[in-house]
Amino acid sequence: MRVHIATDHAGMELSAHLITALSANGYEMVDHGPDTYDAEDDYPAFCIKAALAVVADQAAGVDALGIVLGGSGNGEQIAANKVQGVRAALAWNLDTAKLAREHNNANVVAVGGRQHTVEEATELIEAFLAEPFSNAERHERRIGKIATYEATGEVAE
Repeated sequence: MRVHIATDHAGMELSAHLITALSANGYEMVDHGPDTYDAEDDYPAFCIKAALAVVADQAAGVDALGIVLGGSGNGEQIAANKVQGVRAALAWNLDTAKLAREHNNANVVAVGGRQHTVEEATELIEAFLAEPFSNAERHERRIGKIATYEATGEVAE
């Protein structure tokens, strides 16, 4: 699986750790930055680029997911979710990480690097990456309604 990862200055250590650890576990890691530490950097560009790459890969039939990191993960999740086709979920415990995939077929996970130890964050992300989508009809229906709104602006009841 290809995994696109992006962060801001608050998640750089976690990002470097994840790139090494996940690569060792067989994931093809693609780093969308930043390349150097800058306490004044702005996360949206990094996260949007990673999200765009996930959508492009998935459209091309590539098995791909994304990771966006920051201090809280909130802004990074919001930025990623502005990309059409992205379903980014903030994971703060194992249940939210797994359910994001199982019920919502999330394709990007957001984690707050200042909210967890490196070990905890790694466990959340590994759980997210390993969890399959359930393909349950009710979940497919709900995701379809979100996609319809995203594409047309129409709210499906």
